[in-house]
Amino acid sequence: MRTNIVLDDDLVEEAFKFSQTVSTKRELIETALKEYVNNRKRKSLKEIKGKIKFSVDYDYKKMREMK
Repeated sequence: MRTNIVLDDDLVEEAFKFSQTVSTKRELIETALKEYVNNRKRKSLKEIKGKIKFSVDYDYKKMREMK
């Protein structure tokens, strides 16, 4: 999707300082959007903490060995 936006130049320059692999503004914005989405997904996972009931005999270590 093509979109024109006005960005704060100082903020963009500061973001470039934190990014080692990004070289264009487009890459910078895409990286920022991906990090934003991933962060929001993690927050929604935190909301279900303590709400999931596991079976008494649940053994995650045993399940890892089965792979």
